[in-house]
Amino acid sequence: MNIHVVSSGDTLWRIARRYNTTIDQISYVNDLADQNVLVVGQSLVVPDPTVEYVVQPGDTLWRISQEYGIPMEEIADFNNIANPSLINVGDMLQMPYRIHTVQSGQTLWMIAQRYGTTVSDIVEVNDISNPSQISPGQRIRVPVPPLPLIEVNAYITQTQEEGRREVLEVGRHLTYLSPFTYSYREDGTLTSFNEQAVINAAYETNTLPLLVLTNYANQTFDSDLASTLFRNPELQETLIDNMLVVMQEKGYQGVNFDFEYVYPEDREGYNDFLRRVVESLRPLGYSVSSALAPKDSGEQTGLLYEAHDYAAHGEILDFVVLMTYEWGWAGGEPWAIAPIDEVREVLDYAVTVIPPEKIMMGVPLYGRDWNIPWVQGTYATTVSLDEALNLAAQYGSDIQFHPQHKSPYFEYTDETGQRHEVWFEDARSAQAKYETVKDYDLRGVSYWVLNIPFAQNWPVLESNFRVEKET
Repeated sequence: MNIHVVSSGDTLWRIARRYNTTIDQISYVNDLADQNVLVVGQSLVVPDPTVEYVVQPGDTLWRISQEYGIPMEEIADFNNIANPSLINVGDMLQMPYRIHTVQSGQTLWMIAQRYGTTVSDIVEVNDISNPSQISPGQRIRVPVPPLPLIEVNAYITQTQEEGRREVLEVGRHLTYLSPFTYSYREDGTLTSFNEQAVINAAYETNTLPLLVLTNYANQTFDSDLASTLFRNPELQETLIDNMLVVMQEKGYQGVNFDFEYVYPEDREGYNDFLRRVVESLRPLGYSVSSALAPKDSGEQTGLLYEAHDYAAHGEILDFVVLMTYEWGWAGGEPWAIAPIDEVREVLDYAVTVIPPEKIMMGVPLYGRDWNIPWVQGTYATTVSLDEALNLAAQYGSDIQFHPQHKSPYFEYTDETGQRHEVWFEDARSAQAKYETVKDYDLRGVSYWVLNIPFAQNWPVLESNFRVEKET
């Protein structure tokens, strides 16, 4: 996979010719609404046709397997496709190996060097009895070099039919699905939540659903509700029992706690509650995790941060999600949603107190559109990648890419004369985040939030990693 940045005068035809692929392959993988509309500075995912194929209307996995000469079952397994009859237009499929035609004078060592693999791997996949005897014109399979294996979580807020369809489309890229959200009442009972449709879809894609529990009440995170729980061990036991009933009834495989704006004096109470949950749930085979605010030191002050004890959560839990997004929050000044320099500052601290193999780095799937000059008390509009590109095209704005934040942005002026500043995510910003995961050797990533389309994210993800699935 390549990432191409559109220059003045570029057309899809020229880009396709440059990379030896087709217009349709580029158009479908980027979910382009109009092949004739490109914006200067826009990034495009361009698949490598020798080992990557983008599903088009009318395709079947069997037909694709015939084109590449690779058994359908191998393609399905390599791409975490649980049901080979369900593939989606725009999906980029990775091939487990490329077919190479031996040229005169070539040896297996030369071929292995060319493609970044080993002679022994080529011998094994082709069942070659004598490596020194290959012939010109012989077609051999060359394994694709293995990618790092990570876990991937995604939160989802749309839990009915729309959410079900999205989980079926992207579930092969996920280890966990976290429907958002359950809360609880002061008597320890859980609030109601109608999310069975997305849980069922998770199982259809071999994805593990996690119950998300928050201190959310009356449209906000409630510090007092959290305090009531953390200061009452009997209430905690009641809540755990009620939580277990729901998990067993609905098919959850773990729980993720997202307690926000917890009073600093409840820090140890929160830690003790997590220990109690782990003691109850881990023997039953459930995972226990938490979502933590993005801190860059253990002394960081503020209601959002102080009760989140990185070291304790890292010791007690199976993994943590670092919410490394929302620097550019809706009620604040225009900024990148997840500026990579700020994200890395959080990770620099986090890995000193939490084992990296327990850290899931938060990744946003959305952008925002602010009115400028920004005025205190005003709120930005959430935009998807497609919406951001449409705005840039409509108002004739070139897209810039911030070298420090590794995030695209642009400005425009609407029909009323109001100026706007838009920060969003694209293939380049996604690639920067995945490089960061590799640099810190993290457990994986966690997306906030599905239901905001970001077609480029998925091919970039699968070009960097293989996603862990329960077997």
